[in-house]
This record gives sequence, structure tokens and C-alpha cells, in this order.
Amino acid sequence: MSHLAVRAARAAARISRPGPYTGTVNGNPEYDTAITVSELNRRARTLLEQGMTRVWVVGELSNLARPASGHLYFSLKDETAQIRCAWFLQRQRRPTIGQRSGFKDGDRMLAFGRVSIYEARGDYQLIVEQLEPAGEGALRRQFEVLKKKLAGEGLFDTARKKALPTLPRRIGIITSPSGAAIHDILSVLKRRFPAIPVIVYPSAVQGESAAMELRGALASALRRNECDVLIIGRGGGSLEDLWSFNDEALARAIAACPIPVVSAVGHEVDFTISDLVADVRAPTPSGAAEMVVPDQAEWQRSFVSLASRNATLVRRHLQNRYQRLDWLSRQLMQMSPAATLARQKDWLRNLRQLLTAAMRHGLGVRGRKLDQAASRLVRLSPALNVQRAMHRLSALHRQLNAAAESKVQAANHRLDLAMRALHAVSPLATLQRGYAIVKDIASGRLLTDIAQVSAGDRIEAQLAKGIVSATVDTVRGGSDA
Repeated sequence: MSHLAVRAARAAARISRPGPYTGTVNGNPEYDTAITVSELNRRARTLLEQGMTRVWVVGELSNLARPASGHLYFSLKDETAQIRCAWFLQRQRRPTIGQRSGFKDGDRMLAFGRVSIYEARGDYQLIVEQLEPAGEGALRRQFEVLKKKLAGEGLFDTARKKALPTLPRRIGIITSPSGAAIHDILSVLKRRFPAIPVIVYPSAVQGESAAMELRGALASALRRNECDVLIIGRGGGSLEDLWSFNDEALARAIAACPIPVVSAVGHEVDFTISDLVADVRAPTPSGAAEMVVPDQAEWQRSFVSLASRNATLVRRHLQNRYQRLDWLSRQLMQMSPAATLARQKDWLRNLRQLLTAAMRHGLGVRGRKLDQAASRLVRLSPALNVQRAMHRLSALHRQLNAAAESKVQAANHRLDLAMRALHAVSPLATLQRGYAIVKDIASGRLLTDIAQVSAGDRIEAQLAKGIVSATVDTVRGGSDA
């Protein structure tokens, strides 16, 4: 015996036992075992609720009542029977609350709930926990079954989804050429990036043949292979209107498509299998257009900013190069032979000026001493002292002249040595000693090795005075030969 049958038998046994009523009915003690109506309804309710699980019931909606409490009371009927139903506010799920205002008598509905009895009136009724249109409910169950199947195969995994190209060369659109979606997509693409060409692969998006046409349009796009990204979709509608985008074959074709696919079916609240298997799901067709192309104005602003930054970097780089060139030019000028000679000439000029100043200072000192001695001689005026002083003066004069001449000669000697040393390092002095600067006439290259010249070459030799041109007759080995 099943578990439900056991529960039903136990409930029936409880009903057959006498109830707690102990009074008399019309003074007749034979009725002492009778139960009240309330007890009967309560026991019947217990029997129904424990003996029957929750069920789905389909029927036509009638006698719909909407009191201020928010509960819904109605009947479900078919050709031969009907049942009262109560759908309490706390059981009305949030996504359905917005739809209940659209329910009306005559709608074919699918209700899920438990069978019970309203004890106050003894009415047999269904306590509804979920209510939806009968056709849409079946489609939703098909949707959930297919969704679970494809999810188990990994078709919804994020890892397999492809990234959209940053700037596609060409955009393909699979939709109805007369629907509102194509106009919304083209309008957004024209506003954001009109330079990108668009190819429309026409297809029906509603009806029995829509799924097959959508698969054919997708296959055509793959065969022609002319787009970097594809948009597949349509505008909003009911679940039945969007059902072609829940086709399993279409979902598998989208998942296997090597071109990135953006699904834009319906509005933001609508979800289809195509949305789940596509690489990117857009809330609306306009949103899909915004996803596949960048904003041209924003790119132009970026290009202007990059051009400005590039010009600044180039200008800064050139300024650094100019400064380094100036520094190298100054270094080259300071290291050149001409600059070295100029510095040595300045040094000699300064030495000569110092020597002249020293001689003048010495002569001045001695002249002042002579003047002082002459003054003392004049003051003393004895003849002997004058004579001795004159002799001493003559001797001092000779010593002074000899010392001055000796200093001048020593300075001239140092000057000659410095000039000879300067002359020795000068290239002109090298030429004066019989050397020459030889270069190849054809290339203008200086010759320092016999490997650079061969017989018959024209050469040119610069001497201390003049230039000699010659032709090489023979080439002999260098100093190591």
C-alpha cells in the first residue's frame, strides 16, 4: 500500500470514531454519538489535505473577484464541472502580481495548489499557490527543460563565449527587415559610428517558420563570412511571439558560430535560450547596437587628445636633442687644436703681463730707494760721503741693471721654451720636419696604412708649403716587412 493510501485510510478511521459531542439531540439518547457540522467539515478538510498532494489544474477562469484585501477568488471550470479557488495575497509571487490585473473571465488558466474545504460554508475549493496562463505555462516548462538540458552540456558557460571586436569591419543583423528592431539598430549605428557597413540577413522572427528562417540566415552569414560580429533579435512581445528564439537547433547553431553573436530579443525583462547561448546578451536591439560599435565622437576626442600628447612628446624630445647637440658642440670646440692653442696663447699673454708688472714693480721700488738715498745725500752733503755714496750708487746701479737683465733673460728663456713646446705639438711643425698628410684623391680618405692604397691610385700629399699630387707605382711592406 502506498504512503498516500495509508494516510487516507488513517484519516477515514479517525472520522468513523465517535466525536466529543456528549449532549442529546431532540432528547433522544440514540444520537449521543453525532458530531457537529464544524467537526465534519474539519475532518473532511483534514482527509483531503492529507490524502491528496498538490496538483496542477487547468480550466477556464470564471466568477473572478478582487476584494480590497488583495486576495483573488474565482472558479475554474471545464465542459462538465467546476471548482472554487482561492489565491491568497501572501501566495502571489512577485513576478506574477503585476500580471494578475490582466486576468479576466474566460481565460484558460493553469493553477497549482492543494485541495481543501472552507469549513464555514463547507465549500470544496483549491488553495492556489501559483497561477499562470495555460498556454504560457506549458511553454515555460518547455523553456525550463531545454534550459536545463543545454546548461548541462555547457552551452551557457562563460569560458566558451567570445569577446566582441573593438572596431568591427562589418556588422551583420539577422532580423525581420520590416520590424521595429532593424530601424532601432540602424538608427543607433548611424548615430554612433556611421562609417561601419551593415549587412542585413532577412528572416521571419515570429511564426512557425521563424526558427528555420533564423537558422538559414545564420548559416548564410557563416557561409558568406563577411562580418566580424552578428546581431540576432527582434522587438518585444509575448512568450509565444518570442518562442522561435527558444528553438534548440537555433541555440546550438549560435553556440557553434565562430563569429561573435549578440542576442537582442525583446525587452530587458525578456529572456530566451538565444540570449543564454549567445556570446553577449543585449537588453534591447538598441542596446546591442551600442555594444558592437564604439562612440565615434568619443574616439575622435581620444584621437585629438593623443595627437596633442604626441606633439608635446615630439617637441620635448626635439628640445632635449637640441640641448644635447649644443652641449656636444661646446665640448667639441673645447677639445679642438684651435681651442687648445688659443688657451695656451692666453696663458702666455697672462705670464708676460705678470712678468712686466713684476719688473715695473721692482724698478719702482729701487727708484724710490734711489730717491730716498739722494735725499739723504743732499741732506748730509759732506764730499766724502757724497763720493762714497756715488760709488755705492754706481755699484748698486750696476747690480740693479745686471739683476734686471738676468730676470729679463730668464723670462725670455722660459718664453722661448714654451713657444718651442707649443710649436712641437702643432701639426704645422710636423710638416716643417718633412712629414706630409697623404689622402686618396678619389675618396678623400686619409691614408695611414698601405692596405688602403694600391698601384695606380691617385694620391695627394700636403706638405708644409703646398700640395703634391701623384700616382702610386708600387706598394711596399710597412715597418714590419
